[in-house]
Amino acid sequence: MATITHTVDGRSETWRDPKRYLWPLSLIVPLLPLLAWVAVDATGWDVFWYAGPLWILVGVPVLDTLVGTDRGNPPEWAYGALDDDRYYRILTYLYLPLQYLTFFWGLWMVVDGGLSLFAQIGLTLTIGAVGGIGIANAHELGHKKDKLERWLAKVVLAQTGYGHFEIEHNRGHHTRVATPEDPATARFGETFWRFFPRSVVGGVRSGWRLEKQRLARKGSGPWNLRNDVLNAWVMSVVLFAVTIAVLGPAVIPWLILQAVFGFSLLEV
Repeated sequence: MATITHTVDGRSETWRDPKRYLWPLSLIVPLLPLLAWVAVDATGWDVFWYAGPLWILVGVPVLDTLVGTDRGNPPEWAYGALDDDRYYRILTYLYLPLQYLTFFWGLWMVVDGGLSLFAQIGLTLTIGAVGGIGIANAHELGHKKDKLERWLAKVVLAQTGYGHFEIEHNRGHHTRVATPEDPATARFGETFWRFFPRSVVGGVRSGWRLEKQRLARKGSGPWNLRNDVLNAWVMSVVLFAVTIAVLGPAVIPWLILQAVFGFSLLEV
């Protein structure tokens, strides 16, 4: 649906998304580990293993400066048609297989690719960047009412071990934002090093408490797989266990590093 038409009182208006065919470029992000490998192979420069952090900390700010502020929003009457346009939804779905393709390939390279420590750290951070940016994808999927899309949000979040985010953000943060009860809202004058652990730990506690309360209203305890926080964490446990079983215990510190870097991108 490239063009949306709206008719009121016999008068028609049309709107076209000017960036419609640019949105697929977002799928470059989950391919960053592979693109880093290509760049290192072509140049011999190990710094390209840091493609993820470099893109986030340098590339995006530079592009923001060059492109400027985009103030072009769709008209309100176009929102319904955009929401029904599966073109945009498919792009969010495609992120997931690419994310896990480079997750497994990247960690295999870290463990068995003969990389230097400098390169191992860089590639791991790039893998984590893919997972961290993936949280934004999970955010969109988690806001949908479709059960499949909300389940896909948990799958995306499994890489960073942040499955509770889908619950805490939707039912906690959105109802308490900018209040003292919201762990994801910084206090006035609060330093990063005080905010970060409070937000991480508080988010976990809030997500668990919200699910515990929901299940209690249904006469159930929290320790079962109907607990959406618990079943999301189980996905992470299974993912990490399979990865360790295939690649060996040497992958454990790299698994932890990529996960921490990934969810830290959300928190900062």
